[in-house]
Amino acid sequence: MKELVDYIARLCRKPPLFEPGEPRFWDDPHISKSMLKAHLDPSHDAASRRPEIIDATIDHLFASGFLREGLRVLDLGCGPGLYAERMARRGARVVGVDTSERSLDYARNSAAQAGLDIDYRHMNFLDMDFEHEFDVAIQIYGELCVFSNEMRDKLLRAVCRALKAGGVFIFDVTTRTLRTKKGISNRWYLSDGGFWRPGRHLVLEQGYDYPEKDVWLDQYIVIDEMGLKVYRNWYHDYSMETLEPVLKAAGFVVEKVWDDLTGTPYTGAGDWLAVAARRTG
Repeated sequence: MKELVDYIARLCRKPPLFEPGEPRFWDDPHISKSMLKAHLDPSHDAASRRPEIIDATIDHLFASGFLREGLRVLDLGCGPGLYAERMARRGARVVGVDTSERSLDYARNSAAQAGLDIDYRHMNFLDMDFEHEFDVAIQIYGELCVFSNEMRDKLLRAVCRALKAGGVFIFDVTTRTLRTKKGISNRWYLSDGGFWRPGRHLVLEQGYDYPEKDVWLDQYIVIDEMGLKVYRNWYHDYSMETLEPVLKAAGFVVEKVWDDLTGTPYTGAGDWLAVAARRTG
């Protein structure tokens, strides 16, 4: 027992920046089922935003002219196709990319039932090899925030390559304001079955702040009869002062900024930062 307590104590120490946790998360047989359920629940924003916010986002992007009928769109982190289907219904030609086979299976079935021609691909963002194929790329709900600087820069270069000359990358990121509001969570709970496991399990939830890097970590130590696993969700927050140089280095110029992707005017004080950046080459 002492060895177990010592082991958990070591895991509870503040880890080095962007140290990985359990690699199998999105495609874990049970967790991916829980994630899909959360994506499809219209009552909260835990995995995907609520349907009315998604509708408002797509309305705004079409009204602003960044999305139009006939454009070829790359949906990065498409999940179960909530944005992809809405874009396809308005005439966009969508390719959706995600790492969760379960979400992609749902998306493919949903598109087939709706008679929508959407190309869904199981792929890691960092392995993309598209070359100048898309008019627009979108990455919604802060997915850019989960990457270290090195991986982020690699992804941005891949997105730039995927876009045609003058193509646009549309995305949103969290700001320090949101993380400060949410604060650091430290708690534990015992569950007879839930998000992490189908049977009884113990969860030790911890939060860590790296203020000098604008980074937060949500860590979950999950213990059940099969053993112990550590899941780490990293979040790198941004401001326009920190984001614009990163985009420029990857080959983009910022064209439009909002406080969110529904088109709320930019104040610089919002929880979110939404950007349309155009490829310069």
